[in-house]
Amino acid sequence: MSDSSDRPDPNAARDEAAMDTVPDDGRLMGLDYGTVRVGVAVSTPEQSIASPFENYTRRGEKADARFLKETADENRIVGIVVGLPRHTGGEEGTKAAEARAFGKWVGEVTGRPVCFWDERFTSSVAEDYLRDAGVPWHRRKERLDMLAAQIMLQSFLDRRRHQAEEADEP
Repeated sequence: MSDSSDRPDPNAARDEAAMDTVPDDGRLMGLDYGTVRVGVAVSTPEQSIASPFENYTRRGEKADARFLKETADENRIVGIVVGLPRHTGGEEGTKAAEARAFGKWVGEVTGRPVCFWDERFTSSVAEDYLRDAGVPWHRRKERLDMLAAQIMLQSFLDRRRHQAEEADEP
């Protein structure tokens, strides 16, 4: 008898193929979606390094749209990567559907192409980094979402770089 983890996830393959929807040159913005806060990370123009940018506390549709558009414009963002919260086995649930709807909306308000990237475990990894660095809990909470966005965006950049290297091999 096989369990669900033995079956390929059609959404994962779709998301991997959608990497090409965002340009491979220029700054990318990574978003760790949340209903209260959105973690924001930004890449270098060469798309080699992701850095935490900001934790944005959501304020309503108009204010959120203004923040995202201004951030994308001011940082010369060419594409957006939205973290997709999957269950441990890879399947998508309610939060993933919310993140997909959010990403679609972000693309509309910013005019930038959007793709989705698996963000499993990024918050727990970010929490571990902050705890190991001795950051007090009240400060960890302030930094957690943008660090999770950085980890997710760096994962995307690393995978993209790896694919490019594989394509260049004879």
